[in-house]
Amino acid sequence: MIEVVQSILALIVTLSILVTIHEFGHYWVARLCNVHVLRFSVGFGNPIFSRRGKPPVQTPPPADQQIATRNNEPLEGTEFAVAAIPLGGYVKMLDEREGFVPDDLKHMAFNNKSVLQRIAIVAAGPIANFLLAIFAYWMLFMAGVSGIVPTVGEVDPDSAAGRAGFQQGMEIVAVDSEPTTTWSEVNMQLFGRIGDTGSIEFTVLPAGNSNATLRRDIPITSWLSDAEAPFPTGELGLNPNYPTIPAVIGTVVEGEAAARAGLQSGDKVMAFNGDEINGWAAFVEQIQAHPNQTSDLTILRQGQTILVAVTPKGVLQEDGTERGFLGASREAFELPADMQRTVSYPFYAALVPAVQKTWSVTVFTLDSIKKMIVGAISPKNLSGPITIAQVANATAQSGLESFVGFIALLSISLGVLNLLPIPVLDGGHLLYYLVELITRRPVPEKVQVWGMQMGMFVIVGVMLLAFYNDLTRL
Repeated sequence: MIEVVQSILALIVTLSILVTIHEFGHYWVARLCNVHVLRFSVGFGNPIFSRRGKPPVQTPPPADQQIATRNNEPLEGTEFAVAAIPLGGYVKMLDEREGFVPDDLKHMAFNNKSVLQRIAIVAAGPIANFLLAIFAYWMLFMAGVSGIVPTVGEVDPDSAAGRAGFQQGMEIVAVDSEPTTTWSEVNMQLFGRIGDTGSIEFTVLPAGNSNATLRRDIPITSWLSDAEAPFPTGELGLNPNYPTIPAVIGTVVEGEAAARAGLQSGDKVMAFNGDEINGWAAFVEQIQAHPNQTSDLTILRQGQTILVAVTPKGVLQEDGTERGFLGASREAFELPADMQRTVSYPFYAALVPAVQKTWSVTVFTLDSIKKMIVGAISPKNLSGPITIAQVANATAQSGLESFVGFIALLSISLGVLNLLPIPVLDGGHLLYYLVELITRRPVPEKVQVWGMQMGMFVIVGVMLLAFYNDLTRL
């Protein structure tokens, strides 16, 4: 229950940051273009908090336009509100299409601005998201981005990596000619190849101190196109060269098998049914292989050896088999210093890799959308608010660096999605304004209404699919 609450709070914080920045982009450029903003809302529905800003400075209209008393009524300031449903937001501007606008205020209405001004106002939201990502990456690169050195561990000779000639101790320095300094960067490059046919080119350093690089190619065909939760490095047989992690219990989940058996934080698992346990991975393997079976654990607790009977809960997998679930995590383990790498830049130089990172993630996002549309990637990879909440909570618990990186990634996704030429989204409005700019007349209202209906159908359909994927993952 606590984890659910934490995930919900993490989702609210994450979306609130992204939505506020996005809508502020619209608001700021609208004010620059002298468009009056009626309401700036973070969230939908009834406001749970609101505050009104200062009234805008109004230029008196020409004398011949002062034809009614109500035309000279002063404008109220922008209402800044936080609404009850934290799944988006909006900026409502003065607009003749949405209600009566006095003659002396028409020059402050959105619909009366030039096409280029309207394009700038609409595009400002997604641009603000990209700027947020650049700023976040800038801060990260100045502080130092940590990662694990991409050194290959034990290689199965029958795996794709084994057949390509990979050996334990090799360091992956580039994937498809793109430099990789950490396993995270290796994974990012490999994710970009999902659904492709051809070959993945690796540049590696052999084990030892040699500076002579080698090339290793792995052929792929519609690679991982049907995978619901793709694991590129594992699929190729490329596993990090981790040291053996001790089988020491960290956190015990209340009410699960570990807690019922009396396991405690700090317990070290020495044996399973009399067989010696060499590391956490071996312990997990034994637990998963014995669902609903009572087994004996030999535990070292505070210098004393004790015997504990545990019955892992059986959890049904998608393939119809059952795996044992203990309900306990391992104790935090500090990797050796030579396995970790920190990349950092001075203040003036960090902006360049921040822009490059934002650009590469943007291209990756667009490429993934294209592959999903043409069927090269399974639509099961689409995620909704539940998955976002879980990831937001996990990254928040992992530390500020992980959370800021997730904010940047999500901000880019929001910016890209909003620029898609789908009516209802910013990209749909931009498409209409570009047509108006070329033809010098607005898109017919009937076409706009039809586009709005189609856009709503597409957006609702995608949201339902994402929500369904979230539920199936639970």
